[in-house]
Amino acid sequence: MRLVLLGPPGAGKGTQADMLKAKFGIPHISTGDMLRNAMKEKSSLGNKVKGFVESGELVPDDIVLEVIRFRLSMPDADSGFILDGFPRTIKQAEDLSAVLKTIGKNINLVLYFETDLPKIVERLSGRRVCSSCGAIFHLKNMPSQKEGICDICGGKLYQRKDDEENTIKR
Repeated sequence: MRLVLLGPPGAGKGTQADMLKAKFGIPHISTGDMLRNAMKEKSSLGNKVKGFVESGELVPDDIVLEVIRFRLSMPDADSGFILDGFPRTIKQAEDLSAVLKTIGKNINLVLYFETDLPKIVERLSGRRVCSSCGAIFHLKNMPSQKEGICDICGGKLYQRKDDEENTIKR
């Protein structure tokens, strides 16, 4: 099964993708996560991406497409995948279609998650991420047992730059 989950940030794509991943045993491929990992590793790709992400701008299509092409070519995606956060434009969808054709894969289902801006701001601005293990918490919907501390590994929780209200609205 090859799924694409579309919708604005904070609509619930990642949450649903994690449940589908567990149920079907296929990888959850989040472009945002891949780009953040590249920044964390301080790779050449990460250095390119950092400026865009921290300013709330979209990463250019050619960079994202290269990351997607590489990830979808990995063996664990042979039996299926859940693509989260890409494509966001018609051009990206056309480019994704071309990439899939070259690697002999197609999409079985596309789901769109609709959410309004106040709900998006509430969800994203309350999100906190563990600096050590990457676990996600929410101040209101899924708080950690000890404020600011990860329940899983004890790492410090932080708010990502792209989860700040001004960045979300931009």
